[in-house]
Amino acid sequence: MPSLCYTPAMDKSWMQMTQNLLEWYAKNARVLPWRTDPTPYHVWLSEIMLQQTRVEAVMGYYTRFLSVLPDIQALANADEEQYLKLWEGLGYYSRVRNLHKAAELVVNQYQGELPHTKKELQKLPGIGSYTAGAIASIAYGQREPAVDGNVLRILARVSADSRDILEPKVKTEAERTFKSIMDLQDKTFRAGDFNQALMDLGATVCLPNGKPKCEACPLSAFCKAHQTGHETDYPTRLKKTKRKIEERTVLLLQYKDRFAIHRRPDTGLLAGLYELPNMLGTVDEEGAKELSQDLGFSIGEVHFMGKAKHIFSHIEWHMTGYHLIVDELQENALKNAGYQFQTIKDIKFSYTLPSAFSFYYRYLAELKLQFS
Repeated sequence: MPSLCYTPAMDKSWMQMTQNLLEWYAKNARVLPWRTDPTPYHVWLSEIMLQQTRVEAVMGYYTRFLSVLPDIQALANADEEQYLKLWEGLGYYSRVRNLHKAAELVVNQYQGELPHTKKELQKLPGIGSYTAGAIASIAYGQREPAVDGNVLRILARVSADSRDILEPKVKTEAERTFKSIMDLQDKTFRAGDFNQALMDLGATVCLPNGKPKCEACPLSAFCKAHQTGHETDYPTRLKKTKRKIEERTVLLLQYKDRFAIHRRPDTGLLAGLYELPNMLGTVDEEGAKELSQDLGFSIGEVHFMGKAKHIFSHIEWHMTGYHLIVDELQENALKNAGYQFQTIKDIKFSYTLPSAFSFYYRYLAELKLQFS
């Protein structure tokens, strides 16, 4: 079985591939805001945002985040509501919580400057081998690989390696391979450009879905998968575990010009975020009214808001939503249910809401017109 592991016989071919790759990158590099000023903080922030998120979705968030928290000290000083609100809609909120924890450590233990070495960077919360390699190489010029799924896909195709790229040992071998390749280069070698070239190649040419654009690839002459016409056979993909499906009922409870929100627990899915009241199971309009009355609210009108679906990495929510008009608020009902009623303006600007309920936020936005 072909291996990703580096051997001396690869020297000549990889020297040429590296040259081809860097020449290609010089002409085809994507113009991205964090590349125009690649400070350690900018590289770090962008790489964390880009985890499991498309570049196009990240760019606006990146600019907005930096406009409020322009450096590590500002991030370390930010309160939870502030940095969560800036992250609202990006998902995977543990990423920004780890950013904040790491910023506090950097301020307290590293005089406010991110460590220069991959080993030290990996000691910080939320920074794994890939992110540490990206920061070390792009921001500090260190000869460290940054191996993610894109890079593993490229290497699997070039080497015609049929192993599962999700196996840790495959990634470890790939990191050793690229570290060896980097160490072969002369003093003019730009490790950051090399890593970013691989990132761009995987994102724009050696595509994960559908047929890769081999005619535009600077490595095609060396690619074993391309030579045999089996590009799409690599990398090997194991069948994904089927997601668990949860049926949920979502309640948009309205009292005058205010709407109910609820803070989720500090641990677990969407930890610490605010949400619309919801519960397991699907009910009809009468059932939604009964659920609200069981919570202690006196309900007048009930309106069906439609069905929506949200996909998490391991679970799918299939939601049915109802808009309910509360005739009367009782303090004990609010306390027992753990809800608070806020205006649309306050909900929008003061609370972090997960995108799982975005379908129903649109309904909320339409109601805003009535109170403008």
